[in-house]
Amino acid sequence: MIDSMKKASDWICSPEIPSDVTVHAGGVSFSLHKFPLVSKCGYISKLVSGSKENDGLVVEIPDIPGGSEGFELAAKFCYGINFDLSMENIAMVRCVAEYLEMTEDYAIGNLITRSESYINEVGLNTLAGAVSILQSSANLLPMAEKVRLINRCIDTIAFIVTKESRFPSSSGAEGDLVSSSSSSSHPKAVVDWWAEDLIVLRIDIFQRVLLAMISRGFKQYALGPILMLYAQKCLRGLEIFGKTKKQIEPEHEHEKRIVLETIVSLLPRERNSMSVSFVSMLLRAAIYLETTMACRLDLEKRIGLQLGQAVLDDILIPSFHFEGDTLFDVDTVQRIMMNYLEYALEGARDEDYASSPQSDMEKVGKLMECYLAEIASDRNLLVSKFINLAEHIPEQAKVSEDGMYRAIDIYLKAHPMLSDMERKKVCSLMDCQKLSREACAHAAQNDRLPVQTVVQVLYYEQQRLRDNMDGGLISVDPAAQQTNKKQPLNDELSRLKKENQDLKFELLKIKTRLKEAERSSASIDKSSVSSPSSTRYSADKPPLPRKSFMNSVSKKLGKLAPFLRADGILPSTTRGKNKPSKNRRHSIS
Repeated sequence: MIDSMKKASDWICSPEIPSDVTVHAGGVSFSLHKFPLVSKCGYISKLVSGSKENDGLVVEIPDIPGGSEGFELAAKFCYGINFDLSMENIAMVRCVAEYLEMTEDYAIGNLITRSESYINEVGLNTLAGAVSILQSSANLLPMAEKVRLINRCIDTIAFIVTKESRFPSSSGAEGDLVSSSSSSSHPKAVVDWWAEDLIVLRIDIFQRVLLAMISRGFKQYALGPILMLYAQKCLRGLEIFGKTKKQIEPEHEHEKRIVLETIVSLLPRERNSMSVSFVSMLLRAAIYLETTMACRLDLEKRIGLQLGQAVLDDILIPSFHFEGDTLFDVDTVQRIMMNYLEYALEGARDEDYASSPQSDMEKVGKLMECYLAEIASDRNLLVSKFINLAEHIPEQAKVSEDGMYRAIDIYLKAHPMLSDMERKKVCSLMDCQKLSREACAHAAQNDRLPVQTVVQVLYYEQQRLRDNMDGGLISVDPAAQQTNKKQPLNDELSRLKKENQDLKFELLKIKTRLKEAERSSASIDKSSVSSPSSTRYSADKPPLPRKSFMNSVSKKLGKLAPFLRADGILPSTTRGKNKPSKNRRHSIS
């Protein structure tokens, strides 16, 4: 109380005159005089006229805009003490003047008129001034709305920005222009000099400004760069890469959730207006902050529409769960893939679609195969999830099966406890006919693959070599064919012979294993006949079944024609029969 009276006595004109009114405003007491206040403040004049106390009047103004600082400026004006109006205090002065009813009815050139003149002549003449007043007004609600201070600032900002977007300044001193993604055929959106001014606004005010800009003709696709800036400023510090558990205060989390949901609602609807990496960042933040499902599904759909432009890091979305769950959010990526397939099947591509549908599909196929290979090493990844995601990759998206084979091999290596049936289901995801020679050579020696898959790989490789020999040339890539077209045909045939010998060797190894298993089974059968009373077997060497799968495969292989003659010449075959009949699907001929 003493400090406030001392503070007041510094600027009261006649400190020798005792005060006759005490004003409590914003938690601070001011000892003042009735006459200066009543002569210019309609609010205090009504209170004094209705009071029966002549001396020692106490006036309570607890909810005055701007608190004690705002009332002090108004009191100084009543006492005729000069103070500077500025962009920082003009909003507060205008709201205090309105609250205290400092109109022309009580004094000519009262505080409302003076503050309005400053706002119209100085404050709203520049973008920076309008933004500064608007930022201050956000803390003076609802009085700032009553005097239409916020609406006027928003209209001014929208007018200046829209005008600048139509007739951009040729001077580079006002701001650097940053081009948007070159893949879009829209006019290039820019981050201009005004963007840095707008991102300081509160999210609700920021939203109103952008909507006002659009209503004035500002193109919505051009909002992308400023939304990126605002998101980077407001969402900075979130651990959206799943390295640690969530550590954020509930109140802080709620604020950021509101910001993110508002930004997503403002995103342009035009395709290619936002980069996939930015939308992926928003999706990670949405999962981390647990936004509404509608918000997350919207972001997933946006990524799906541009999945052909994504890279692996864009879809490696952490699950943000650390107890028994997968490392990455496979379900989200599967929904993104389904959105892409739905979009591709409908054929609803815009005119700005840069690449052909087939090339885009092939990019997505390679991307998903790389994603499968990345998540395959996760020991918590269920077989059903792996198979379900792999089955969503369309056949026309696969140029070869090498990527799928790599993912399957990694998954089998990371999950050695799979049953035979599960291993067969996993291996059925790839088409052995589309494997390259390198992949076939690796698969033929891969102990993790089921025997049926290895036999199928060897069969199709033999069939391919046979077709190449019949044609006299081996099919190679155009670049390789251009390089090797002058090589003698004899060198080509020699290489084919060597590959045939290698395949024969692999086939003989499999036959040898089958015969050894057959002999061991026969010896066990004889021993059981010679000593019928001996029915116990050692625990470490259990008996083989009388009729095992290996026996049946061996009998089928014995009935088939030899793989190749010793001189390497292929037997005559009928061209065009690339696929075996159903009863010989897994045989070798």
